[in-house]
Amino acid sequence: MSATVEEAPPDEAEEALLAALIDDQSRAVEQVAAVADRLRGPEYILEAARRLEALLEGQQQAFAAAADAIETCVAADGLVYLFGSGHSHMLAEEGHYRAGGLACVVPILASAIMLHEGATASSQFERMSGVAEIVLSRYPIGPRDVVVVFSTSGVNAVPVEAAKLARAAGATVIAVTSQAYSAHVAAGRERLADVASIVLDNKAPPGDACAQLTADGLNAGPISTVVGAALLNALLIDASARLLADGVEPPIYVSANMPGAAARNAALVARYRSRNPHL
Repeated sequence: MSATVEEAPPDEAEEALLAALIDDQSRAVEQVAAVADRLRGPEYILEAARRLEALLEGQQQAFAAAADAIETCVAADGLVYLFGSGHSHMLAEEGHYRAGGLACVVPILASAIMLHEGATASSQFERMSGVAEIVLSRYPIGPRDVVVVFSTSGVNAVPVEAAKLARAAGATVIAVTSQAYSAHVAAGRERLADVASIVLDNKAPPGDACAQLTADGLNAGPISTVVGAALLNALLIDASARLLADGVEPPIYVSANMPGAAARNAALVARYRSRNPHL
């Protein structure tokens, strides 16, 4: 008759070790899950791509009208002014003295409503009535010109008044704004979309940030700069193609590192220096 050998029960030390291992493993899984949940960067890039792909849906006519206005302006030896306050001023600089960009583009820049000399102060200035008139007084905007005004919220006093002043000077004013954002925060205020000649919707959400990080609405990832830069360059490209189709060579800068760039760019700078204070 064979004897039965019973397994010895685990002692307290083994049980504690096993429990600790299980606890460590559970916490490791939770930490990995938390990190994975925070990896929003690739999602933001995909979201930007989706928004760019759908950007012109429902506004093809407005885009065509804006490109046509720029073509007419350039053909008449006018200037394409770009204006924005706060972070939107970066879009004015995006089009200025840009490789592959039009030399007739002139940024409207004023330190008080930019960021580098005082971000909080600039946020106050861009809400003050009368500032736009002071800023625009430096630029001889006229009927041959186009003024593109960027403002995602679309309700601050400076961009709204800049658009009105430019229209009063006879220029065609193209607004690049968010209809949803401005409608959400207007609260009876005049909107940029109400005063421009042509309105292009950048389709940014209220608040601009498009990546939701928490369930209670903490968002990150502003989208208006990506979309605004793409929209601006698309307009300038379209206008340039129209000019070529009409037998007019568009005044396009070439990257300084490319063959023949020095002579071409020097000629364009000489042509526009007297009318562009930032060259």
